[in-house]
Amino acid sequence: MSSNNKKVAFKTFGCKLNFSESSALGRSLTEKGYEITQNDTEADYYIVHSCTVTSLAEKKARQAIRHLKKTNPKAKIGVIGCYVQLRGDELIKIPEVDFIADNEDKYRLAEILGEYDSKGEFYGMNQNTGYHSAYSLNDRTRSFLKVQDGCDYYCTYCAVAYARGKSRSDSIGNVVKEAKELINNGIKEIVLTGVNVGDFGKGTSETLYDLLRALEKTEGLTRLRLSSIEPNLLENRIIDLVSESKTIMPHFHIPLQSGSDTVLQRMKRRYNTDLFKEKVLYIKKQIPDACIAADVITGFPGETIKEFEETYRFIDSLPLSYLHVFTYSDRPDALASKMDNKVSAQVKKERSQQLHNLSDKILRRFYDENAGTVREVLFEETKGDEIFGWTENYVRVKTSKENAAHNVIRKVILASTDLDGAVNATITDDND
Repeated sequence: MSSNNKKVAFKTFGCKLNFSESSALGRSLTEKGYEITQNDTEADYYIVHSCTVTSLAEKKARQAIRHLKKTNPKAKIGVIGCYVQLRGDELIKIPEVDFIADNEDKYRLAEILGEYDSKGEFYGMNQNTGYHSAYSLNDRTRSFLKVQDGCDYYCTYCAVAYARGKSRSDSIGNVVKEAKELINNGIKEIVLTGVNVGDFGKGTSETLYDLLRALEKTEGLTRLRLSSIEPNLLENRIIDLVSESKTIMPHFHIPLQSGSDTVLQRMKRRYNTDLFKEKVLYIKKQIPDACIAADVITGFPGETIKEFEETYRFIDSLPLSYLHVFTYSDRPDALASKMDNKVSAQVKKERSQQLHNLSDKILRRFYDENAGTVREVLFEETKGDEIFGWTENYVRVKTSKENAAHNVIRKVILASTDLDGAVNATITDDND
């Protein structure tokens, strides 16, 4: 039991960055005598770490707030994160919300809880100016390690730049230091995360390439992955480094958003389809078995049938592995919210379904291409009698839990894809 008898439960929504920060905030609270709990009924405080990337993300946060208060009426609910940063005035009026803290104030959460206990209120609204390191330790297999925050791009559909502030980064020295801490905690795989990871080191002499080189040399690091990286920031030398590395996994997540150049222009993206295609083909040339994921938004204001069909055909023509499909929704702070010619909800739904079907097709194609190959799998999740994990190139694999163990890497032969989207695998080594 903690020294102050106060228990805190986190409910985190949105990106990997939020999850890394929630984990770091939880550790800071533990150091101050609070106890982190996963039991909703025993918490004294709920901290809802919110996201604002879509209207659905905000809706989920509001639903969670109401559900938590019904589950445990005596608990106090605090909301932090990007939703607060942009619409704190709206959130603080929700009856179930007791206090809020923006993206800067959330880093003094222990102090805020103390202030709330003594004063009964807290409402912080500051600009994001500093950089705060963070990494997740909730899962002893994989960790999300924050290396960058903020964004200078201001794409017309996105409000994250307003919520997170200017682009800023950690130092290579500190990232390596935190990577060593994670390795000492038994972490096998580190995923580098941020708002715009490719922007790492902006304004300094350091670059993402330099960071990857430094981490690759870190003793004990088994696996390293990159999270989403903009195509215009994905340098060929980074792709070359991944192709030569045994530590950096051959897995790229590259935002496309649209396969129509006219839509990309309205979105104010910093590339066109030719550049995106060039990057994908270069990856496949250097690393034929690489996994390449792409984000795509459907229903952007003014998206015509022709533009949607251009997007569909463009994606289908590339050796992509799977898609993250997003249905456009107005973000009040973003420029696109003021654009005319909005696409109807029904049309957006239909186009979204087509893209989800396309994603299923290309994922199946990618998995079929990997059938019969020998891969190394890091096993990390048990369900029933089966254990699941991921190959180097991000194929989801399953086998009997009698054959493998959590947080252990095993060499396997990939077989058929099951209905649950995982590939059946046969263990081929005798490692512990």
